[in-house]
Amino acid sequence: MFSKINAWLHLWLGLFSGIVVVILSITGCLLVFQEELSNIFYPWRTVEARTAEEQLPPSEIFKAIKAYVPGKEIQSIWYHGLDRSIKVNLESDSILYVNPYTAEMLAFVDHEDFFHEIDEGHRHLWLPKEYGDPIVGWGTFIFFLLLLSGLVLWYPKKWSKSNVNKSFKIKWKASLKRINYDLHNVLGFYAMLLALIMAISGLVMSFPWARKTVYWLSGGDKVRKERRNEPKEEKPVITMEEALLLSKTDEIWNKVRKEYAIYNKEAIIIGYPDASEALYTCTDMIYGSWRYIYFDLQTMLPTKGTQTALNEEKAADWIMRANYGIHTGLIYGTTTKILYFLASLICGTLPITGFYVWWNKRKKDKSKKGKVLASKNLVVNPT
Repeated sequence: MFSKINAWLHLWLGLFSGIVVVILSITGCLLVFQEELSNIFYPWRTVEARTAEEQLPPSEIFKAIKAYVPGKEIQSIWYHGLDRSIKVNLESDSILYVNPYTAEMLAFVDHEDFFHEIDEGHRHLWLPKEYGDPIVGWGTFIFFLLLLSGLVLWYPKKWSKSNVNKSFKIKWKASLKRINYDLHNVLGFYAMLLALIMAISGLVMSFPWARKTVYWLSGGDKVRKERRNEPKEEKPVITMEEALLLSKTDEIWNKVRKEYAIYNKEAIIIGYPDASEALYTCTDMIYGSWRYIYFDLQTMLPTKGTQTALNEEKAADWIMRANYGIHTGLIYGTTTKILYFLASLICGTLPITGFYVWWNKRKKDKSKKGKVLASKNLVVNPT
């Protein structure tokens, strides 16, 4: 009875969520190597590397940007490293790329580029957020259930040599139906672990109850104190008249690089709030994690809301902070990126191969019913 219910759930949940799973998986594949592909297709993102001392400070970059686009308000300046251009976020999602050594404007682009559109599909299915977010969240939850039910279906009843071969090997010389079944069954098993990690980390992003559950299961307190991981979008930006703040951004920039940053020290974000608020910075941007540090402009010391260094976090808090890297495959660099790409690609094929398995079985069942009906209608000659 359990096996029948499990098989029934696997079938109908798969048919119900198939399109969502395919979209999320394929867009996820493309986003795994977003940085590398963007650097190839958008040459203004890279520059010839020089020394850290030759980089221009934020105040100089700020003044140069104001000269380029005097009518635009600056929200943040992103130093991405010695071989990368500075990305400047402007109002209305416009982006300006600037050479960090000469302040030369390299490109002025709209945020709606190819990968931004792919990301919108992955997060919201290109729908308004109020509709797309729940669909993606619950679609991910159904996919999580499908993985568990699929594991039950895959598990061999007997560990004979024949069953082991069916569970772990694809029989390429068999019929198309059998190859399709093996692609669904065998590849689904090999992608299982990473698929579960992607699904659970996706649920953590989608639902507070999932975030609290994972936090508690990983040894955290019953109720996790939510931290401000990024500045509010509506936070006002500074103006050119606030020269005092401008001069202090340089001091804070140097302080973060030399005293606070642990990883990737030349990759720093400087955010521009109102002069009455704490200026925020972002550092330790590596493997899909980051650390926000908020500074009081009077004392020049970190304020409330500043995040602990990632290597000092307890396991549960580390998992919450590293969840984005865990979800995207950034967590251990190129190796996990490749593994996540392959696993995500397999996940994208599972609804298709699964549908084909169901369709063939449906045709077979119809054929059997037809034969039974035909045999009942036969008139048998008694002689």
